[in-house]
Amino acid sequence: MTPLASVLFPVAPVLIPVCRSGRHFQVRRIYCVGRNYAAHAREMGGDPAREPPFFFQKPTDAIQVALPGVTLEHPYPSMTANYHHEVELVAAIGKGGRDIDAFGALDCVCAYAVGLDMTRRDLQRAMAEQQKPWEVGKSFDHAAIVGQLHLASDIGHLARGAITLAVNGQVRQSSDLANMTWSVAEQVANLSRYYELLPGDIIYSGTPENVGPVMPGDVMDAAIAGLDEIRIRIA
Repeated sequence: MTPLASVLFPVAPVLIPVCRSGRHFQVRRIYCVGRNYAAHAREMGGDPAREPPFFFQKPTDAIQVALPGVTLEHPYPSMTANYHHEVELVAAIGKGGRDIDAFGALDCVCAYAVGLDMTRRDLQRAMAEQQKPWEVGKSFDHAAIVGQLHLASDIGHLARGAITLAVNGQVRQSSDLANMTWSVAEQVANLSRYYELLPGDIIYSGTPENVGPVMPGDVMDAAIAGLDEIRIRIA
């Protein structure tokens, strides 16, 4: 291992706290699953049929941690006039591999959290229309909000339960994890065909329908049954 003193510009690790453990999960990669709820696929103009899942990534330093009981100040990003919320279940990988079988894939998942895949929707759509990559719409500073992780050994594996997001007290997104087109186990299995998964990877598992815009001053409350609710104010 290269001694830290010999590194030209040392970079601090990106860490997510683990509930009731006093420990942290160091993030290696962020994978996101696109259009994993049929109703959301329809509202985005896609085909709700159960086609193979597709993935994109966000940079690790896009992580912004929202702690329970604390309102996270989240900056409204530049270069957009249509900034959208997408509440999602986040799965943390504790054991990796390639070509993982779906029947044993949950053995690789060590923890879960509430997450928000924040999106500059106007930029995403503009890039899609030009058949260009999505990065400017999806992969920017603070684009990956996440709550503290809950160990699967404490709460079990989440396959069903309410997933909701409210803006200024009004519920916008409301669904159930059981409505995911591809389960977390299937996501892990499919993803491992394209990439070798390693401890430190996290997966944003897709958002239900009724994504929509937020503006400076708006307050978002995101919740998934069995996990800590998080609150975010658009600064």
